[in-house]
Amino acid sequence: MGPLAAIAYLVAAVCFILALRGLSHPESARQGLTYGMAGMALAVATTLLLPQTGGYFIILLGIGIGGSIGAAIANKIEMTALPQLMAAFHSLVGLAAVFVAAAAFSNPEAFGIGTSEDIHLTSLVEMSLGAAIGAVTFTGSLVAWGKLQGTISGKPVVFPGQHKLNALLGIVLLLFILLLCASESGFFFLMIVLLALALGVLMIIPIGGADMPVIVSMLNSYSGWAAAALGFTLHNNLLIIIGALVGASGAILSYIMCKGMNRSFISVILGGFGGEQAANTEDEHGDRNAKIGAAEDAAYIMKNASKVIIIPGYGMAVAQAQHALREMADTLKREGVEVTYAIHPVAGRMPGHMNVLLAEANVPYDEVFEMEDINRDFAQADVAYVIGANDITNPAAKNDSSSPIYGMPILDVEKAKTVLFVKRSLGSGYAGIDNPLFFEDQTMMLLGDAKKMTEDIIKALE
Repeated sequence: MGPLAAIAYLVAAVCFILALRGLSHPESARQGLTYGMAGMALAVATTLLLPQTGGYFIILLGIGIGGSIGAAIANKIEMTALPQLMAAFHSLVGLAAVFVAAAAFSNPEAFGIGTSEDIHLTSLVEMSLGAAIGAVTFTGSLVAWGKLQGTISGKPVVFPGQHKLNALLGIVLLLFILLLCASESGFFFLMIVLLALALGVLMIIPIGGADMPVIVSMLNSYSGWAAAALGFTLHNNLLIIIGALVGASGAILSYIMCKGMNRSFISVILGGFGGEQAANTEDEHGDRNAKIGAAEDAAYIMKNASKVIIIPGYGMAVAQAQHALREMADTLKREGVEVTYAIHPVAGRMPGHMNVLLAEANVPYDEVFEMEDINRDFAQADVAYVIGANDITNPAAKNDSSSPIYGMPILDVEKAKTVLFVKRSLGSGYAGIDNPLFFEDQTMMLLGDAKKMTEDIIKALE
């Protein structure tokens, strides 16, 4: 690699670092994306201009096909489907890592890592790790996509001895990596890929819908580490840097998500909780009676309030109610009501899901607050408007030590003078746990589609 190429790769790496920095806040997210796209364009162009690069027709054909598919998906995808889109993209990154490792193993001379009879030991370790992590990412991401898309049940799929089987497969996988390094046998390379593919499925199927935000960020981390491992094999410093950035940021985000649920990363992997929403009905709640209200009731209460805090959840995303929600907030602000938004770190199906949807609806960034910044304000709020959220507002996390979500930090909506819950039913959330706040005196349930209910409230306000 010449000095100009090295400088270009360095500039691209700086662009990727600035992209991550920009994506850390909604206000700078667009700028971050611009940096990321510029860095990737520079990296691709530099790679194509390297002296050792050949086969331009195949490369350009692949870029054309892939770019066309990507552009078509980007134009068609709904913002509410971003979580499963991310999972699908992660699967492609994992599959690409497997293919690159296979190409390096079958033709080491082309990669400068030895001969077919004598591949460098370090390269064998790098490509076997890249292939293993890539294969786990591929099948794990496909399962995550299926759970998010609804083609696979969101409930945890468990069976006796599951964790022992996973541990055994992990040990055998490491053994095959050692045997590959010792023998350079294609059989062991194939077995590494097959075992890793199976392990990816078995690791993700026991994880329920409530833990999906952690899994999405975890798979993102896996894809980065797979890329970094193969960056060493390809002697490509930029790929190492990019992979390390993605891997580290995904791991940090997974930690943040786990902290938001007061759970360890190991507990998520070994025993995910939550699946599809339970089918509880009002009759199943015994003697407890929820106060059922209408849009007109909610409009009257909020119009006469001084401070309203809106808590969005996945139900808002499913109903695509973000635009109606912003219109309702604008109407309230014209009436002199102070309106803010409270975001829980694991609201929705991926990190930042609610922030993305609110940004799409042009909700001002200075009205959107993270949990730790707004929780103290609920005690002074006249109304907490919970739209499509459940577990992240459940006081059982603080009051019931036997609850599966006990210890999970929640939004303190129960401290508001009035709590308005927009939900389709009185059923439990993804964690499968009843919310006792539904039956408190200050709570009014607004049962129905989140978008239609919000639109009806707007009509009543006007």
